[in-house]
Amino acid sequence: MGKIKMTANIVRQENIATDIYSMIIKAEPIAMEAKPGQFINVYSADGSKLLPRPISICEIDRENGTIRIVYRIAGAGTKEFSKLTSDHTIDVMGPLGNGFTLEGKKAILIGGGIGIPPMLQLAKELSCEKSIVLGYRDEEFLSEEFKPYGEVYMSSDSGTIGVKGTVMDAIKEYGIEGDVIFACGPTPMLRAIADYALAHDIVAQISMEEKMACGVGACLACVCQSKDVDDHSKVHNKRICKDGPVFYAGEVEL
Repeated sequence: MGKIKMTANIVRQENIATDIYSMIIKAEPIAMEAKPGQFINVYSADGSKLLPRPISICEIDRENGTIRIVYRIAGAGTKEFSKLTSDHTIDVMGPLGNGFTLEGKKAILIGGGIGIPPMLQLAKELSCEKSIVLGYRDEEFLSEEFKPYGEVYMSSDSGTIGVKGTVMDAIKEYGIEGDVIFACGPTPMLRAIADYALAHDIVAQISMEEKMACGVGACLACVCQSKDVDDHSKVHNKRICKDGPVFYAGEVEL
């Protein structure tokens, strides 16, 4: 069916950590099409803000026709969204981008910071053995929701949550192994994961959604270097919002 733009009813919104909000919206056509790793564009009610905010899909409830997004306040647009309640509607478009390819017999799911939410639907849909590694700065969120779907390991900058250090420190500390890695998070984390996967001959799929700005390929703020020539620009570039956000680690330069 492709992308759908619609006005959706907000079912519920709650604050789940400092400046981090969970919003469930009724968007049946999008829910029926969406898959793990994709995102939606969320539009401001302020007409002066022309570009939407791309936000990854955290959960998909196809039976009830809802999707869940979990986002951090990062500017005026997301600040506006955080004030909405179940009495409001919101304009959205999706599902956008490509998602994760479900593969592997022993998967390692890695989420860092606000890259954690899109890993939840993936954890639900992967039908293999899963180790789930979550990296935090200093405040935990969503970790309990992952526990029904695999063994959960955590790390944090302060050491107050799990292993002190990065998600890679947690992988080494616990001796976590797998034949495929799925990851979403900040670029330094993804770079370390790509290097680790290459060194250990492991397939790695990475979501680079952190870099997206407009979500529609217009602003070119999310261009990354690729190994192949891009059909649109005819150079070694890919637009993360249009060609991604999920890539195999070997496809892009981090």
